[in-house]
Amino acid sequence: MTASTTRRTTASKSRIAAVGAIAVAGALLVTGCGDQTKKGSAPESSGGASKSAPLFSKLPANIQKAGVVKVGTDATYAPMEFKQGETIVGVDPDIAAALGKQLGVKFEFTSGTFETLLGALPTGRYDAVMSSVSDTKKRQQGLDDSGKKTGTGVDFVDYYTASTGILVKKGNPEGIKSTDDLCGKTIAVQRGTTYEQAAKDLVAKCAKDGKGKLTVEAFSSDAEAQTRVKAGGAVADLNDSPVAAYIAKTAGGGADFESVANPSDAGPFGIAVDKKNTQLRDALSEALNAIIKDGSYKTAIDKWGGAQGAVTKAAINGGS
Repeated sequence: MTASTTRRTTASKSRIAAVGAIAVAGALLVTGCGDQTKKGSAPESSGGASKSAPLFSKLPANIQKAGVVKVGTDATYAPMEFKQGETIVGVDPDIAAALGKQLGVKFEFTSGTFETLLGALPTGRYDAVMSSVSDTKKRQQGLDDSGKKTGTGVDFVDYYTASTGILVKKGNPEGIKSTDDLCGKTIAVQRGTTYEQAAKDLVAKCAKDGKGKLTVEAFSSDAEAQTRVKAGGAVADLNDSPVAAYIAKTAGGGADFESVANPSDAGPFGIAVDKKNTQLRDALSEALNAIIKDGSYKTAIDKWGGAQGAVTKAAINGGS
């Protein structure tokens, strides 16, 4: 999850527009910190691993033995990752399931707070983070928004693209067409995402352009930001284009919100792994190329109406 004046950093890109209708029946977003997916059927062989899978031998020995890739996510971000009952579903889990068939292991998702996910990678709590995380140079280098070193950084395997989506009340009463129209108003964002920094950048731009003070309210979950917009306390929630489009289609049966997308600021989402775990990074990259080639990647994203965000090849640390 993770903005010109949108989601990433100043004048940088965000993620590809997936503005087309996201045709899938969905539930309202629900927070699920600490929850985990229901156990599915494990691959064959001891330890839950399938040694006959095409890319099993590419995995680190500890993951081969465990038969599981532990994945951190924030399952409040439909259609990318969200909960149906106690099961985490969406674009990311379906892509992960396809990767698992190539690698011969299960991808086991656990939901937590977005802003804590990357920091948990060096501890071993997660092997990977797959949570619509925008691949940025700062995240690669372990820098916070001010450029201060806060960690060792992560490597990304880029698997999807999206742009900024602006979620507004149904009917778009303020006539919002771009982020420039937000000057002089109040907006809501999820804390810890690149959109929080993008909103701060927009505050400065609005002031410089003399277009009025922009007020930014940050919340621990995007669901809270949505509630603020619905209640009229904020005119918009900055989000990713496929997420904003999905919310607009499903929330209140499509009666609560509309979405506006900025295709010009597209940028990649990446699967994050610890800098030291280059073997897992390379195995994920090879597996991604394999599922793109065999069509299972396309099947996974088409299911959720996300075809416009598809990539044609895996990239490592392709963000800016």
